[in-house]
Amino acid sequence: MKTKILVTGGAGFLGSHLCERLLADGAEVISADNYFTGGKANIVHLIPNPYFEAMRHDVTLPLYVEVDRIYNLACPASPIHYQLDPVQTTKTSVHGAINMLGLAKRVKARILQASTSEVYGDPEIHPQPESYRGNVNPLGPRACYDEGKRCAETLFFDYHRQHGLAIRIARIFNTYGPRMHANDGRVVSNFIVQALKGEDIAIYGDGSQTRAFCYVDDLIDGLVRLMAAPEPFTGPVNLGNPAEMTIRELAETIIRLARSRSKLIFKPLPQDDPRRRCPDIALAKAELGWTPKVGLEDGLERTISYFRSVL
Repeated sequence: MKTKILVTGGAGFLGSHLCERLLADGAEVISADNYFTGGKANIVHLIPNPYFEAMRHDVTLPLYVEVDRIYNLACPASPIHYQLDPVQTTKTSVHGAINMLGLAKRVKARILQASTSEVYGDPEIHPQPESYRGNVNPLGPRACYDEGKRCAETLFFDYHRQHGLAIRIARIFNTYGPRMHANDGRVVSNFIVQALKGEDIAIYGDGSQTRAFCYVDDLIDGLVRLMAAPEPFTGPVNLGNPAEMTIRELAETIIRLARSRSKLIFKPLPQDDPRRRCPDIALAKAELGWTPKVGLEDGLERTISYFRSVL
């Protein structure tokens, strides 16, 4: 008997890779997506698989399916998309969590929440451990996403305490790879697209702010391991690559790998943009036996190759 798994946001960047992995592992998979930022092109190659079902659905509305596991990934994740309709972004995180938790309670499914490193805000502790409670501006333009995800974590733990629900929470740090949206405003896709087109590469601030980038295959492996982790482990657990680098270094690396003639230009730093962001992954190593394996240059080569094919 195959395990039946629901992936909300299943046609998105991470969701499509997760659906692919779960099918390869022998599961029966339902993708639920409203295609706001996800795309059918990300999952069209999965449609012929008799154990895959693509469903158009918005998680702010209840969903009635019979499943054993739920991965709740539905939510626009880049500022350019989640700030387009901030009220709907908050609804997706909060109402979406309530609806998926209600479904998990009804069918007695284990449920995983794709949370985010944004719950730490502009951190005052570096690198960020799961025990850090964050430094988030609840009134700023990023709050719809940051606070929405923080509230979703609260709801997950309340359902866990109140109803005995089996929950897992992953705090996902910057992830990149094939099927990223070309216009999502994220730094890796932005830089690659600009480099391949020979355009100036725009850096916000002086480029000294740091990030740590995890290749998508590593991240998906972390999610699968977290879902499979034995009780009573719930997380939250950081999933990301702790190899930190400056934004300027990233841009220069992409220009070199893409063999581009692009030049760097500098623009003002957006409000509440974190200065440093890097995960402490000691908990993921200890509890999940997980650590990223794909090096940055290898992952960037694969991602650049993907964007060459679609531009």
